[in-house]
Amino acid sequence: MKIETVAILGAGAIGSYFIYGFSAAPDIDFCLIAKGERKERLEKEGLCINDKIYKPKVKTPEEAKGVDLLLVSTKYNGLHDALEDIRTVVAPHTTVLSLLNGIDSEEMIGTVIDPARIAYSLMRINSERKGNSVTFNAEKTPGLFVGEKDSREESERLLAIRELLAKTPLRYHFCEDIISEQWLKFTLNIAYNLPQAVLGTGYASYFDSEHVGFIRDRLEAEARKVAAAYGISYGPLENTRPRWLERARFSTLQDLEAKRHTEIDMFCKVLMEKAAAKGLEVPFAEYTYHAIKALEEKNDGKFDYQ
Repeated sequence: MKIETVAILGAGAIGSYFIYGFSAAPDIDFCLIAKGERKERLEKEGLCINDKIYKPKVKTPEEAKGVDLLLVSTKYNGLHDALEDIRTVVAPHTTVLSLLNGIDSEEMIGTVIDPARIAYSLMRINSERKGNSVTFNAEKTPGLFVGEKDSREESERLLAIRELLAKTPLRYHFCEDIISEQWLKFTLNIAYNLPQAVLGTGYASYFDSEHVGFIRDRLEAEARKVAAAYGISYGPLENTRPRWLERARFSTLQDLEAKRHTEIDMFCKVLMEKAAAKGLEVPFAEYTYHAIKALEEKNDGKFDYQ
């Protein structure tokens, strides 16, 4: 099995990482999927990645139909609208990777295509988005982690992805238990992404304030409790104070400060739904969900009373 054609759906931080990487390997046939005004804008303006303008090929879903590998990297709140495009692109031989954070995007995509086409994955990347510009440290980006949902073996299609990425500066890691790895990252995001977003504080606050640390620990405990109800366990989060800059702001706080809507549904709403299905309560997650939703409303001007 060999991957010869690749399509990327979504040009945020994760999509930009792959555009950067594939552009460094001229023999890789890849494109970005878009349509309408967005397609025209991308073709005209390109994308600013690490202060460099990239102009990859842009194809409609119909033009990209039948690629060997589809990388889905939309924002979570845009995934539902992208499902029909995914259905259009995917052929019986296509492998799909959903690179979104969270634990349910594969389930959503599996409602419109054969779930067997999906290999499970996650991304580890620390990036910053300002306007239409995305920056990240390519040398320090851990990159792509992949595995099969029901097997601890590196399958033929995963080996093909490994071979593909070996031609690029992109990083590939095989995981024997990708589901546990997804839940670990999901928990990491809930515990470290969300409290600072509510409080507007830098990363070091988790270690310098017992109160911020308390909120972090309670959110982590709730996520682990829900995971355990589904038979999933994983190791420690292993975040340390020196790991990030003291002032580091992760994606949810970046979104709020830029007055963008966040991906809180992907984090707390999904956790709340998974908990409810098992008869569990997650009060810290519920509070955090509503707090961030209220901050979005504030940014939207809902409380600009005269």
